[in-house]
Amino acid sequence: MEPQRIGIIGGTGPQGKGLGYRLASRGHRVVVGSRSRERAEQTAAEIGSRIEGASVRGLTNDEAAVGTELVIVAVPYEGHAELIQSLADALSGKILVSCVNPLGFDKRGPYGLQTPDGSAAEEAARFAPNARVVGAFHHLSAPNLWNDSPHLADEDVLVCGDDADAKATVVELVHDVTAGRGVDAGALRLARVLEPLTAVLISVNKKYRVRSGIALTGLSEPTQR
Repeated sequence: MEPQRIGIIGGTGPQGKGLGYRLASRGHRVVVGSRSRERAEQTAAEIGSRIEGASVRGLTNDEAAVGTELVIVAVPYEGHAELIQSLADALSGKILVSCVNPLGFDKRGPYGLQTPDGSAAEEAARFAPNARVVGAFHHLSAPNLWNDSPHLADEDVLVCGDDADAKATVVELVHDVTAGRGVDAGALRLARVLEPLTAVLISVNKKYRVRSGIALTGLSEPTQR
């Protein structure tokens, strides 16, 4: 797809950094956001050092949301509501991609947390009502993203949302992240299923010492490229 200016809120974390690296390597102009501008600048420099001619900047979360066309939220669920509320005006009219997974951990392993709105993506839609919220990238391994693993091309990224055009844009963007398929999985409310499914993959990974992903059978070519 044509290069876009993409902000990554929480871009200094493993998932955000990996997504930023993949997107910058495909020519997108990436803005790494963080509560700390210094940390954002350090991560941006780390990404940029791996890609000749890459456009990567480090700014605060507020600045990353204001100055970009599409915003990816890759933060822990704790504090998610307050963050989205604080960015609501800046996110107005923009595509907001949520890859937040509300998860808990106890002696029995990982599990999905119950959330007031059913999912983090739906929570984002409530607190930023004028944003075009799409859920995607929940199940991608952060190390695989950062290590440029070719195995991601064998995985499918399930994309959910209620805005058809926004969802189609993210389905297309998937190919720039993984070189694989983006799959339109339906309405935004299905994030209630996609987000906690990450706990299943974490459990599989621990059991078999792998970095598992999701691949659907029976589809011909669900992506829009």
